[in-house]
Amino acid sequence: MNIAAATDPLAERARAVAESATLAIDGKAKALKASGADVIGFGAGEPDFPTPAHIVAAAQAACADPATHRYSPTAGLPALRAAIAAATQRGSGLEVEPDQVLVTNGGKHALYTAFQTLLDPGDEVLLPAPYWVSYPEQVRLAGGVAVELPTDAGSGFMVTVEQLEAALTPRTKALVFVSPSNPTGAVYPPQAVAAIGDWAARAGIWVITDEIYEHLVFDGAQHVSMPVVAPLLRDRCVVVSGVAKTYAMTGWRVGWAIAPAPVTSAMIRLQSHLTSNVANVTQAATLAALDGGLDDVAVMRATYERRRRVAYEALNAIEGVAAPLPQGAFYVFASVQGVLGREIGGRRPTTSAQLCEVLLDVAQVALVPGEGFGAPGHIRLSYALADDDLTEGLDRLSRVLSVGPPDDA
Repeated sequence: MNIAAATDPLAERARAVAESATLAIDGKAKALKASGADVIGFGAGEPDFPTPAHIVAAAQAACADPATHRYSPTAGLPALRAAIAAATQRGSGLEVEPDQVLVTNGGKHALYTAFQTLLDPGDEVLLPAPYWVSYPEQVRLAGGVAVELPTDAGSGFMVTVEQLEAALTPRTKALVFVSPSNPTGAVYPPQAVAAIGDWAARAGIWVITDEIYEHLVFDGAQHVSMPVVAPLLRDRCVVVSGVAKTYAMTGWRVGWAIAPAPVTSAMIRLQSHLTSNVANVTQAATLAALDGGLDDVAVMRATYERRRRVAYEALNAIEGVAAPLPQGAFYVFASVQGVLGREIGGRRPTTSAQLCEVLLDVAQVALVPGEGFGAPGHIRLSYALADDDLTEGLDRLSRVLSVGPPDDA
């Protein structure tokens, strides 16, 4: 008899996977709010804007259409797959056919499906850090090995070709690339994207490039799609994106993966056994989003750009906190090394995880610790929240983390 199985019914993969740090913080903050606490959540990357009205109207119309009440193709509604291909060409210049597109239940699902399709047990995946919390867990769930490559503020939180080359082994199967970056807000210059793509093509590895924040760039920064600036990589690249961040549609759960047709076909087969089709109502809403242009997005982006400056200046005004000005997404990624060990609310946190616990208890401010992103000693703050909440939350951090006058003053 297997003693372990008798005492613990969970499979090893379930025991090993860690909960999403961002969703855990967001869940705790929302639970405290529900109990009456005045918590300000800087945790989850979720726009505070409502989904644009024309998208909602399209979903409402779809609800009344009997055609949406039935199963539809696993890969996505044909009109939506065509719209994604067209929007991709408009946005980045990447020309793809609709049969290369798989519509998924959010960008996270697209990434999971890509890893499950490409990785065999023991395959190594190069993962620049700081990274989004789900990348290493999804790699492990596919049997792969995440090889973390640290970056820091001095490099703009950008990995170099030299680092990638040094980490390359015969087991390397893929690289995860993301620009604009969650959690740092870094945006790689076009020439750096091209150089990394050319290197990956020469190395014969795959690149999974996450472009979910492609429309959220500031200060003249330019998002470029890797297979466009590194065309030799096109046959070994999976592009992942979705509507969640661009159109304030996080709860609608629609993303997509674009890959060479044989890979897309394999992902479709996998999805046919996991979820079947994405909900038809949300697919109709996504079609309206993509066909409706980017005017609403421009308004949201301008607001994020202003809030970004507010958050950046307030954090850097706190002694012991240092953050670069992000060029994309809607996060500030700050070092709190100078704060650790300082007495806060009668406690002396020595890690960023402990600091975030203290700040939630003492200041009722929810932040995500750097440990979840492979960067201890840092915190991630999302500025995609209402102006009043942003200002109040930053004021609370400033008051709680401020250094008081000497005892003999």
